[in-house]
Amino acid sequence: MAGAPGHVPVLLHEVLHWLAPKDGGVYVDATLGLGGHSRAILEASAPGGRVIGFEWDSQAATIARENLAEFADRIQIVPASYVGLQDELARLQISGIDGLVADLGVSSLQLDAGERGFSFMVDAPLDMRMDKSRQLDATGLLAAVSETQLADLLYYYGEERQARRIARHLVQAREVEAIVGTKQLARLVAMAVPRKYHPHRVHVATKTFQALRIAVNGELENIETLLRTAPAALKPGGRMAVIAFHSLEDRLVKQAIEQDVMLQALYKKPLEATEEETRKNPRARSAKMRVAERRYS
Repeated sequence: MAGAPGHVPVLLHEVLHWLAPKDGGVYVDATLGLGGHSRAILEASAPGGRVIGFEWDSQAATIARENLAEFADRIQIVPASYVGLQDELARLQISGIDGLVADLGVSSLQLDAGERGFSFMVDAPLDMRMDKSRQLDATGLLAAVSETQLADLLYYYGEERQARRIARHLVQAREVEAIVGTKQLARLVAMAVPRKYHPHRVHVATKTFQALRIAVNGELENIETLLRTAPAALKPGGRMAVIAFHSLEDRLVKQAIEQDVMLQALYKKPLEATEEETRKNPRARSAKMRVAERRYS
């Protein structure tokens, strides 16, 4: 039930517990990835449960289709972002769903595929687009924004305290040479920040990469759209489980649940991975899941 080889879906036990998939139910996996959560939901809702899986990364969607081939009659893979949730459900003539899961983290596939430019662990073109049809990549973004815009982007999306210092250095550096590679960017960020401000456990460029990825893909705007449209798609008693990986995402989820009159939070604090899970899957360490139920009235 762990999903595809090499892929470990986070908080899987908790997702199944709170969504409680049932035979005949209809569920949405808003972030299909390689299909780990969907596989578990399909198995738990056999023989008649259905899953609508959204995945805008064409490479991931292709692999998920292969991984879930045995469930071909019960899963509909939508090769698009979850921002199209309402339109796609209408197209499929689905008036209400029994549950929704959204794992907002970057997938293992994207991180491990160095050529995609999501990580500085491999020297690659600075791309970061989840949907390759999007025009603007990270290289283009870095070349186009002003120093003030870049500083704001790093501070808001990356929660980077050294945002102004990094932005100033990057803008000066791009005047000499275009910033086009992952290692190049990581090196420039490391040069911009005095050694005494380098974090101990993670690379100093981690928050810069996070900020650029979020900006390139419009991630926070997309999350806001999902949180605004998902409650109306749920049947009364239907549940949505949203897994966030940093405070910006979690804050959006928390506020959306609190402010939506259609939703009832099922607990106040977010669920986190157990020590056993983080030991087996270190990427689960920062995962926080919130669950809400559609009210009956």
